[in-house]
This record gives sequence, C-alpha cells and structure tokens, in this order.
Amino acid sequence: MCGNIMSAPLPAIVPAARKATAAVIFLHGLGDTGPVMPVTLNMNMAMPSWFDIIGLSPDSQEDEPGIKHAAESIKALIDQEVKNGIPSNRIILGGFSQGGALSLYIALTTQQKLAGVTALSCWLPLRASFQGPISGVNRDISILQCHGDCDPLVPMMFGSLTVEKLKTLVNPANVTFKTYEGMMHSSCHQEMMDVKQFIDKLLPPID
Repeated sequence: MCGNIMSAPLPAIVPAARKATAAVIFLHGLGDTGPVMPVTLNMNMAMPSWFDIIGLSPDSQEDEPGIKHAAESIKALIDQEVKNGIPSNRIILGGFSQGGALSLYIALTTQQKLAGVTALSCWLPLRASFQGPISGVNRDISILQCHGDCDPLVPMMFGSLTVEKLKTLVNPANVTFKTYEGMMHSSCHQEMMDVKQFIDKLLPPID
C-alpha cells in the first residue's frame, strides 16, 4: 500500500441485524476487491493488494514499508470500531492468503487487545523480526490457522512453518492448525464451519 496510485475504497460493511456487540474484520487476498497497487510478482501490473509481493519462496525479499503501512490502515479501522462502541477484545481479525498474513502481523504488533485471528491459507510476514514470546497485549490470543494440503500458491509447508513460529510467540495452547485434504488455494465447507465455530466460541452473544 505504498505509492501514489493506490486507491483505498471504503470497507464493505454488513449491517448488524440488531445492536452490534462484536465485529469480524476480514481481509481479502491478492486480486480481490480492495486497495490497488503494482505487484512485483505479477510483472508490476496494478491489482488489488495490501502490500507488494516480490516472491513466493520462504527467503523472498518482503515489502516491509508496505506491510507496516497496510497494518496501520487496519489498526485505524479497528480504532473506528472501538469508537463505534465495540470493545477491541470483541473483535476478531481474519483474512485469506495475503489478508490472513496481514492479520497475523497486526495481531502480533498492535496494542489493541483482540479476541482472535482466523488466518486462512497464509504465512507470517516479516517473521524474522519476531524473536521469542511477544510482550504485547495479544500474547494469549486465540489463533485459528487453516490450510489446504494441495495449495500450489502458498504451499502447506508455509502454514506448518508459520504455526510453529506462532507457538513461540504467543501461548501455544491457543494456536490451532487445521488442514484440509485435497483443498487448493481456496476454501471449503468444512473450513467455513470451523471458522464459524471459532467465531461463535470467542464472540458469544451479549444480551
């Protein structure tokens, strides 16, 4: 999300059926609707992307300024929800692919105490910048990480390496890793049911 040609559309908001007491902020993957910028991996073509992706190998260079800028944008969105009356500990952050990666990074760096993170088919950006348990407010955060075992874009190895890293950064008892047989870089019904169960458990209704 760096450069002057980036556009930042308003978030799509699903209206609450009754007074909202919690929120789920879910971030899109590369190429979906959202901010537009050139992506190195796609021959510098402009497309919806939270930050530049330079390569897809574990040792690829990363767009640190872009990742941090995107994180600040989402932290501002969380602040707006808090101003609207939703406590941050009643907010789940989540995303698919690049959006899931950004969600994990935000949860580990924000001073906003979140209810949890759903990280689908993704990885932890700037993982080398995290050493040992985090000292922030989310060291006991609940994380649901999901990955297809046939993912050709973000191989399941990325998911496995990420979950092992996460368990050194936050309370490992609160980190769940679910894999789905035959699933590629996409979603499936069972994954969505697992996400629903995770949300229902962390955000029970308030009368």
